[in-house]
Amino acid sequence: MKKRTIKILVPVAVVSAAGLGLAIHSASAETAHMVHPGESIQKAVDAAQPGDTVVVLPGTYRESVLVTKPDVTLRGSGGRTVVRPPEPDARAADACAKAGNGICVQGRAGKTVDGVHIESLTVTGFKKNGVWASWTDHLTVRQVTSEHNGVWGIAQERSTRGAFIGNTARANGDAGIFVANTVDAEGGATDTRGTELRDNTLTDNRIGFTARRVRNMSVHDNSLTGNCTGVFVVGDEGKPQAGAMTIESNEITGNNKSCAKTERLPALQGTGIVLTGAADTKVRSNTIRDNSGTSPMSGGVVLFKSFVGTKNTGNTISGNVALGNKPADLANGDTGKGNSFTDNVCAKSAPTGMC
Repeated sequence: MKKRTIKILVPVAVVSAAGLGLAIHSASAETAHMVHPGESIQKAVDAAQPGDTVVVLPGTYRESVLVTKPDVTLRGSGGRTVVRPPEPDARAADACAKAGNGICVQGRAGKTVDGVHIESLTVTGFKKNGVWASWTDHLTVRQVTSEHNGVWGIAQERSTRGAFIGNTARANGDAGIFVANTVDAEGGATDTRGTELRDNTLTDNRIGFTARRVRNMSVHDNSLTGNCTGVFVVGDEGKPQAGAMTIESNEITGNNKSCAKTERLPALQGTGIVLTGAADTKVRSNTIRDNSGTSPMSGGVVLFKSFVGTKNTGNTISGNVALGNKPADLANGDTGKGNSFTDNVCAKSAPTGMC
């Protein structure tokens, strides 16, 4: 624990119920539940009340964890705290485990789970998603490593004001970080009310970061490399339209991994940033280098008509350094109105004249 936490909590420490390790109570009635190797994180989370912290000590924990209470913090010891799937013969205890996810934060329509923090641990090897959140507000995922999960490393749907800061998502089956309106229904873009991605490292995934049918978010100061595509902003015919976000000051280099086509997407390779059916998005001050491929969306910054025909409109691509990308550093294959390319450093564009 950080020293400041110890100072607050230690003076009135007591031992919790069996199986929960040590629970430390402060004068403010907040509690830190200590989980040791061999103990259950889920039991500690179930015992936690709003404002409590579950501290998971170094070790490997074979379980899924479901958080349904607000204002709970789940904190590990970085790479020394590892959450892996339960043993093959273990019985799935809850919806999170049954779905094949690692850590879930789950609310419901009309009752979001607010203010949950997941910090400083590793989630690896789950069939579906490393960290999965639905119906949340002010979720924070910080300094989490999510790797080798079957679908998404860290994912959020139906949620607002999330903060994804300083995480590493690598070698996941789809996106390293995924933010969507919903994953099981159609509809207009969700206003995320300022969801932020900052200082994340996203590498060796199918896509580094995907924003699907969402609006009003900030993606800045991240490193995206070794994916098939760095950043993918997906829109469709729904109203309101996806977009109204800022993609700024990111390092997006060498996303040249080759990914086969799927039911929803063509083959992907060599794309830095692609917008499909997005509106009013600012792509600025990014470094986009050496993304090269032969897929329909290959290139540095690519505007591509969405797969249901919705055009990109009102997007601004400015002040980027885009070099060494093939077939072009900047590519506008759309006929949408109001898209502008200004003050970028680049060598080749399609059509010509944008550099």
